[in-house]
Amino acid sequence: MRFFRNHGLTIVLMTAFAASVVGMVIAGWNHENQQLANHGQAQISVAQYLSDASFWSALFENWESEWLQMAAYVALTAFLFQKGSAESLDPDNPEREESKKKPYYPRSVRGSAILRRLYEYSLGIALASFFILSLAAHLVASRAAANSEALMHGRQPVSMLDYVGDAQFWFESFQNWQSEFFSTAMLVVLSIFLRFKGSPESKSISARHEDTGG
Repeated sequence: MRFFRNHGLTIVLMTAFAASVVGMVIAGWNHENQQLANHGQAQISVAQYLSDASFWSALFENWESEWLQMAAYVALTAFLFQKGSAESLDPDNPEREESKKKPYYPRSVRGSAILRRLYEYSLGIALASFFILSLAAHLVASRAAANSEALMHGRQPVSMLDYVGDAQFWFESFQNWQSEFFSTAMLVVLSIFLRFKGSPESKSISARHEDTGG
């Protein structure tokens, strides 16, 4: 119980993530079989569905936008402000309390100025790296799915270079990116006026709307 108390947030979120992936697989598999039945084609197994490029394209398409959202959010909140928001540093007093303390570095990076510098921005670097990897995986899977469909309709497959400029790939990306930036902007603005008692993502009930930060 102590372990769950200390790590409950991660456990619940990862459980919800796993359940959502399973739900996506089951729903996607059934939908694919419905489409095949409508066209008089044979049903496929779950294993066959999981080897379909369309599934992986859809999966990485969503991961890509989430990592972009988190990377941009972490980086932008270090330099930009929103007066009154719980998600922003105070523009009138932008220095964190921690900046007044002696920095702590893990032993593995203490001996190198370069490693210390990288550690200072490691969260943003890691999130941006996950975004780039997800974008690349989305590109590969989306191209494979598009080429599979092209062959079914007697068209020539496209090269990776050509697909980078394909409208379908960018439509898939931008349709997710826009929602992530919009939802993040709403979180920043709504946290000025609304509260959720007990959440570190919310200002306290006693805070005024014009107060910035938690």
